[in-house]
Amino acid sequence: MRTRSLAIFFVSIVSAVASAQQRGGAPAAPPQAAMSMTIAGFQDGGQIPVKYSQAAPGVAAGEGLSPAITWTNVPAGTQSFVLNMHDMDVARNKTTDDQAHWILWNIPATEKGLSEGQPKGRQLPNGAFQMSATGEMYRGPGAPATGPYHHYTFELYALDVKIDTTPGPDAFSSRANVMQAMQGHVLGKAVYGGLFRRPQ
Repeated sequence: MRTRSLAIFFVSIVSAVASAQQRGGAPAAPPQAAMSMTIAGFQDGGQIPVKYSQAAPGVAAGEGLSPAITWTNVPAGTQSFVLNMHDMDVARNKTTDDQAHWILWNIPATEKGLSEGQPKGRQLPNGAFQMSATGEMYRGPGAPATGPYHHYTFELYALDVKIDTTPGPDAFSSRANVMQAMQGHVLGKAVYGGLFRRPQ
């Protein structure tokens, strides 16, 4: 009986000490802030300026001027980024696949964003690959003036690897290959959206 009482006594002492340490000990480290993304020229959820669309003066069909994009709070261990811009209101070929406006991958981990007006071409100067439904370039928003605003979503992923994937024959196969290669390697994600339809 005495042994049991001593055991209860020691358990009480340990609990009291642990409780005191929690109250007066060093505060727990705050959690890391989530990765975030900002796109110049419009607020998250706002209207995308014509400047960045296919409707801008002098822009060829299916092309456009890409906006400046920045990101912060990158997760530790990030080795590369993927940016996926797509039109969520398009059902391509009667499937769940939507319109691929810009897919970039193997953006270097040292990058803090993308400047306005990224050049055309299979590979950007920083080494990232790019594709869109138009080709090896940014495809600006182009929803028709006769319909509702379309929702354009920019998704940024931080990965713990560089993807061993080269552009396929089109944006849709390229995007599918990139998304498959990303599985199990996503450290963080940030999303930014905008609305657009052509001016009347």
